[in-house]
Amino acid sequence: MTVTKRVVLHFPRRLVEQPVIYRLVKDYNLEFNILRASITAEPEEEGLLVLQLKGEQDEYDKGVKFLLKSGLKIQSLSQDVTRNESRCTHCGACVTICPPGAFEPDPKTRQVRFDHEKCVACGLCIKACPPRAMEVHF
Repeated sequence: MTVTKRVVLHFPRRLVEQPVIYRLVKDYNLEFNILRASITAEPEEEGLLVLQLKGEQDEYDKGVKFLLKSGLKIQSLSQDVTRNESRCTHCGACVTICPPGAFEPDPKTRQVRFDHEKCVACGLCIKACPPRAMEVHF
């Protein structure tokens, strides 16, 4: 069975220059799409990579085990992007700014729905949200 999952990888300093993603492709036959990437400055150089991974379930599982064994921290992307429902006013500022279309207004209720599966954690909604209801926790 083919799976597609979005994950956040935290690279410790010792792995920043290692071909980890190459190994996912070569050894585990996984496809990847980089959704976001950053490397912090010295002296604590560390990498953050948001990926969409696609492949057969057993190969995906083996690839994740490889990553964990290598020393990477892995999180599901849906755990990291949240909306504080008590702050959200459903103003719609997030709807037009979101590249993948993770926000959609309900035509009947006028409430803005947030689809975690479409979110790529780009952070644009955080800047655009007047009541600061969107939060990213990496």
